Amino acid sequence: MSHDDLSQHPQHPAFPDGIITDPFRYVPPPDDLGDVDDRFVFDFISYDDLEDGQRWSTWLSVEPLCRGPEPLPNWVVTSQGAIDTELGVLKTGKEADVHLVERADPLDPASGVVMAAKRYRSPEHRTFHRAASYTEGRSMKRSRDERALKRKSTFGRQVAAGEWAVSEWGALVRLWDLGLPIPYPIQIDGTEILMEWITVVDEDGAVQTAPRLAQTRPSPELLAAYFEQLTDALATMVQNGVVHGDLSAYNILAAGERLVIIDLPQIVDLVGNLNGMNFLQRDCANICGWFRSRGLEVDEHALFAELMAHAF
Repeated sequence: MSHDDLSQHPQHPAFPDGIITDPFRYVPPPDDLGDVDDRFVFDFISYDDLEDGQRWSTWLSVEPLCRGPEPLPNWVVTSQGAIDTELGVLKTGKEADVHLVERADPLDPASGVVMAAKRYRSPEHRTFHRAASYTEGRSMKRSRDERALKRKSTFGRQVAAGEWAVSEWGALVRLWDLGLPIPYPIQIDGTEILMEWITVVDEDGAVQTAPRLAQTRPSPELLAAYFEQLTDALATMVQNGVVHGDLSAYNILAAGERLVIIDLPQIVDLVGNLNGMNFLQRDCANICGWFRSRGLEVDEHALFAELMAHAF
C-alpha cells in the first residue's frame, strides 16, 4: 500500500497537510512542538572529536568484576561521556610503567580525577624478573596458558604479562576489602590497571605524587607512627594468609602522616607457597633495616615472631 493509498483507507484518518512522516508515524513540523510531552524532549549535546593522547573512558566497556569494589569512592568518574587524557609518565620499571591519566566529562570538568595507570610491558619491550618462587602454589584457569608459561613461548610471555596484571588486581581488591592502606583499584583492562593516585600537597600548595618512604626523613615521632602502621598492616595480611613478598621502603608511599603500600603483583600465600615464611622474614628484615637506619631501634626477629602470633 502506498503513502497516497493510506489517506484513502477507510480505517485510517486522513493525513494533515504538510506532514513529515514515515508510514504509520506522525512527526510534527519543527515549529509545532508546543503540545509534545516534556518527558519526551531532550537537548542533544555533541562532544568534540578526541585529540591525540585521548580516549573515551573504558569504565563501561569492562566487565563488572573488572571494576573497583563497592562502595565506589565518590571521586570515581563513571560517566559514559568521560574522556581519558594522558598526562605523562610517572614511573618506569622493568616490568611495567606507571602513567598519569585524567578522566573527566567535558560537560562536568570539575568532577574529573587524575588516576595512576599501571601498564605491564608487552613481550617485545620487557622481561619479567619475578622469580618462579612467587607463583608457587598458584594455578591458572586454562591448562594451555600454564603450559605456555612453562615453555616461555611468545604466547607464554603474553600470558605472563596478563597474569601479573590480574594478580596485582586481585591483590588490590582483596587488600582494599580488608581495609589495608593501598591505592583504591579503579579498574583493570587487559594489562592496564587504573588506581588511585596517592598525592601530597607541597609547600606551594601544588599537588604532587607522594614520595617513597625511602626518600623521606621523618621525625622520631612520625617514624615510630610509621612503623606501627606497617606492623598493623602486616598483621592483617598474615591473619588473612598473605605476604607482600617484596616489601621495602621503595614500594611504600609516605602520604603525609600515613603510609600506603604499593606494588603487589607478587603477593604470596603464607601457607600455600613453600617460600611463604621466607618471604615474610625477608619483608621483616627489609623494613626493620630501613627503620634502624633512620634511628628507630626495631628487630626483625621480634617483628617476625609477633606476626607469627597473628598468623596462627
